[in-house]
Amino acid sequence: MMPRNPKSIVLAAPSASFLSTCTTNSTSTTAKLASFTNINDALASFNHMLNINPLPPKAEFNRILSALVRMKHFDTALSLSKQMDLVGIPLDLYTLNCSMNCFCHLHRVEFGFSVLGKCFKLGIPLDIIMFTTLINGLCREGKVSQAVELFDKIVANGYQPDVYTYTIIINGLCKIGKTSSAAGLLKKMVERGCEPNVVAYSTIIDSLCKDRFVSEALEFFSEMKRKGILPNVVTYTCLLRGLCSFGRWKEASVLLEEMLDRNVTPSVVTLNVLVGELCKDGMVSKAKSIVKLMSKRGIEADVCTYNSLMDGYCLLGQINEATKIFHGMVNKGCKPDLFTYTILINWYCNSKKIDEAKQLLDEMTSKDLTPDIVTYNSLIRGLCQAGRPRDAQLLFTNVCASGHIPNIVTYSTLLDGLCKHGNLDEALTLFHEMQKSKLKPNCYIYNILIDGMFKDGKFKDAKELFSRLSVEGLRPDTHTYTTLVNGLCKGGLLDEAYRVFREMEDDGCLPNSCFYNVIIQGFLRHKDMSRVTQLIDEMVDKGFCADSTTTSLIVDSLSSDDPIMKKLLHSEPYQDKVEARQIAHMNNLG
Repeated sequence: MMPRNPKSIVLAAPSASFLSTCTTNSTSTTAKLASFTNINDALASFNHMLNINPLPPKAEFNRILSALVRMKHFDTALSLSKQMDLVGIPLDLYTLNCSMNCFCHLHRVEFGFSVLGKCFKLGIPLDIIMFTTLINGLCREGKVSQAVELFDKIVANGYQPDVYTYTIIINGLCKIGKTSSAAGLLKKMVERGCEPNVVAYSTIIDSLCKDRFVSEALEFFSEMKRKGILPNVVTYTCLLRGLCSFGRWKEASVLLEEMLDRNVTPSVVTLNVLVGELCKDGMVSKAKSIVKLMSKRGIEADVCTYNSLMDGYCLLGQINEATKIFHGMVNKGCKPDLFTYTILINWYCNSKKIDEAKQLLDEMTSKDLTPDIVTYNSLIRGLCQAGRPRDAQLLFTNVCASGHIPNIVTYSTLLDGLCKHGNLDEALTLFHEMQKSKLKPNCYIYNILIDGMFKDGKFKDAKELFSRLSVEGLRPDTHTYTTLVNGLCKGGLLDEAYRVFREMEDDGCLPNSCFYNVIIQGFLRHKDMSRVTQLIDEMVDKGFCADSTTTSLIVDSLSSDDPIMKKLLHSEPYQDKVEARQIAHMNNLG
């Protein structure tokens, strides 16, 4: 018998289990044929049914479409649906809903709406499932406003959204930062007689925690429990993340105990939330205790857990402990990833252990892990800090040649290294290369170059570069002015430094403690005591205090009976500083 559709999809060989179940003309086997997890079996089953005379019920074809959707073969499901139409199998609501679902999963929601038109044409009544599918598709594509608009229209036209419809809209609103609107919809949902589920509450709780409204999230948590809605692992994990991020460890501990008492099994995500936040706060020992506790409950650490522990030890300056964690994870069969290596490379570079860092780089590439620009930035910074700017330049060249695109951190790191080691010409060449790229230099880049020019004695060039800031659409910050004034003072251009100081205030950029110390030190070194007196007076009145260098210069320049010396030494900020030192000294003695 010739197949009814000569344009049927070309199949790969069906599995042996499928072939063994096929009989030539038996419609009774169609249910068995639809019980598969293999796409080739699905296609073979579909073509087999097309050759059966009479054709099996369309419900059997719909089962195959449903199975393909479960396997996420959306394009194939659409193709088979089209074939059903071509051979005259009447389409029903189930078939069309399946097609609409496929379009939405393929981010082609506009085609999903075209299915609505087909329903109207065929006289097929629409249901809430179809509208929910479209709402979900719109949210998937980030068109949340359109999803809300469609939701409001279907409610106005008498359709009753179910809990799934509401949850999709609530999730969409939370994703675009409209948590209050999502919470309002939750209340309307209850008023309309549709009880929220744990997913709806968990979505809002998660969004509130991310928005830093942890107390409000706890209120929603209490509300859901009062209504008899049991929290799940997602609910607890969201709240734990929120509490930990605010350092509310006591409440987090109580919540974790409650979670375990309710026999809600933590996930590895829960573990990583706790370990990550504890390590950020320097409580690595407690983080390790959590890992042991979870391990006893069958929750094993993954690469993310080990990365957090390693980073925590590195933040404490215990790089040897971090290295032990690294070797321990490897011994347990947990494969290090890009972040694992980058963490160690970064901290080896901070410790000026460049050779160890480079060995790790070679090791990760040998394991088919490609370093990213963050990894290379750490090495470039490490080489510069170790006094090897030429090696940093060579690495930069190799990085660019390998196809990596330098970012603003790459350029600023190398520029800073070159300027600090007296390689201003190379820094300016790199700066011009950066200008030719798509990256626009920021104020930090200009600060580095202005400082480098002053140190190289190129005062005119430094001032000209400063004037370029406004032309480039950049506004000097306090650090920029501090760099400029410091350079002018060291060059003996005191009047110009003072003028810049006053212009700075007129431009709305207020001097900070660091700025006052820099300009006072400049005038002290050039024995301009009238200006020193005026500036110290200003600094103290604004609540700033002298640093150790400024204080030492003042003591060398003024007598203890000088009025300005008395004002400085008896100022509240200075006395607070002295008291803090005394307390620290007593603690050390204790």
